[in-house]
Amino acid sequence: MKFFSMHSIRKYIVAMALALVPAASFAGVFISVGIAPPALPVYTQPICPGDGYLWNPGYWAYGDAGYYWVPGVWVQPPMAGVLWTPGYWGWGGSAFLFHAGYWGPHVGFYGGINYGFGYGGVGFGGGRWEGGHFAYNTAVMNVNRTVIHNTYVENVHVNNVGVHTSFNGGAGGIQAHATAQEASYEHENHIAPTAAQQSHVQSAGANHANFASANGGHPQNAAMSRVGERANNQQQRVAQGVRSGQMTAHETGNVENREASINHQVATDRAANGGKLTGQEKQQVNQRQNNVSKSIYQDKHNAATQSHPAPAVHSAPAAHPQGGEKPRR
Repeated sequence: MKFFSMHSIRKYIVAMALALVPAASFAGVFISVGIAPPALPVYTQPICPGDGYLWNPGYWAYGDAGYYWVPGVWVQPPMAGVLWTPGYWGWGGSAFLFHAGYWGPHVGFYGGINYGFGYGGVGFGGGRWEGGHFAYNTAVMNVNRTVIHNTYVENVHVNNVGVHTSFNGGAGGIQAHATAQEASYEHENHIAPTAAQQSHVQSAGANHANFASANGGHPQNAAMSRVGERANNQQQRVAQGVRSGQMTAHETGNVENREASINHQVATDRAANGGKLTGQEKQQVNQRQNNVSKSIYQDKHNAATQSHPAPAVHSAPAAHPQGGEKPRR
């Protein structure tokens, strides 16, 4: 008789659930057995990096190690005229199901979740398309009007019931249902998340500090200006560690040397490839950033502090020829 682990059973359930979802809807479903996602953190929206970028609110995704935060981020849509419908968690009667986000001509149902910044639970009040250009509602969007001129101001009503609740239905969830209009939007042609959005999710899942088990439901970097802006976010984490006294001068110097090495690698690779990075080079940079991220987390949670620094026993790791890192002896 063959026995299966709970992990194998979960993977089977997920596969069966995905098989039942129409391909055109891009409504992927992931299972979190009986465990509700944490509350939505409060954060400030970064300023829009440029004309044409649309906001993707942050949310809790689920991986093998539990829930992890995918930071809110400005992204470029796959084409003009489409809007982003955020994904959401919903209670399915015996498990929490994740309904993946998608691009489409209208913003559909996203569980009544108040993600903020125009996504107050129903529809989207953060902007609209006007003649092939996106106009930003600066009443809810952080946009520099001296740089981006296609703007307007329109106050948006937000229902503050369950303002930080991150899931629909079930005990403690938002008790909202799709309107007839939102239901009709489900039958429109949808576009799957872009490669940049998918990369953003993967990068978030590779960062241990994003997991609720590590941050207690309060991610330190809840939002970023654009996809791939990890170096800036990690500098903010280091600065916070210095201010709190969690990171010693030696630990801070170690991290900064490694970030400088990564920046040098990126500059060298771009110069050799006409200003671009190859897929392999991007993977190498991402892996090195993952290593630095883990070090920042460890430095901020070990016994060494500015008031009680530990003696330095290792020098800064050197860049590995293949893009990884190894300690000097």
